[in-house]
Amino acid sequence: MASWWTISVPAERRSIDLNADLGEATDDAGAATERALLGLVTSAHIACGGHAGDDDSMRVIVQAALDAGVRVGAHPSYPDRAGFGRRPMAMAASELASSLAGQIGALIGVAASLGAAVCSVKAHGALYSEVGGNASTFDALAGVLGELCDPGVSLVLPSGAPAVAWAGRAGIAVLEEGFADRAYTADGGLLARQEPGSVYGEPERAAAQALGLAEHGTVTAADGTTLTLAVDTLCLHGDSPNALAMARAVRGALAGAGIEVAAPPSRRP
Repeated sequence: MASWWTISVPAERRSIDLNADLGEATDDAGAATERALLGLVTSAHIACGGHAGDDDSMRVIVQAALDAGVRVGAHPSYPDRAGFGRRPMAMAASELASSLAGQIGALIGVAASLGAAVCSVKAHGALYSEVGGNASTFDALAGVLGELCDPGVSLVLPSGAPAVAWAGRAGIAVLEEGFADRAYTADGGLLARQEPGSVYGEPERAAAQALGLAEHGTVTAADGTTLTLAVDTLCLHGDSPNALAMARAVRGALAGAGIEVAAPPSRRP
């Protein structure tokens, strides 16, 4: 397997985006956590109907993001509510593109009705991995971006994934992403969720990983390998254990190191 972790970053980073995947809550407690996270992050990627979410939930989260001064992004997935978008799906390119257009278009419409703009697109679950490393899947999403989104809209991709270069050649703005609350494998991917220790619940662990990525672009994989990643935005999952405590710990660690948390301008190719 080709490595994804060969890109270095400047050691003196002074600002970074902190994003959360939202609009996925299934109960009142989860919805309350999502609202609280909007007071800590600078970008929110909102589920738009594939794995979770509908017009009502999108409207609630977009308005809450506006109220909190948080940038809005789309979080499309394979159309797989039963599997929460975490299972790969065999779909014709045209079928996938149609599904993605419906999802992203729905969020664009909701956001526009509230006076907001969709500034980024980040695939969810199995689609996120496929977009990062599968050219035909990337092309399907890139085509939808070209049809529906303004030129400055960023595509959020796994740091160092092959799709970063593909996006550059296509003239698509990119934000490379790292994860504060997930364990990495030695090839730069994320440890499968079914593996022990793949999803963090300890605020101190998430804070340490976020700080390493933000300050030096480094993270220790599950097998002890040290990875070097270019990171423009750090993700915290709204449905992770202790999500709110981890977000507070991450913000505190970044502030203590003098690193500003701020939504970034799009990075053009």
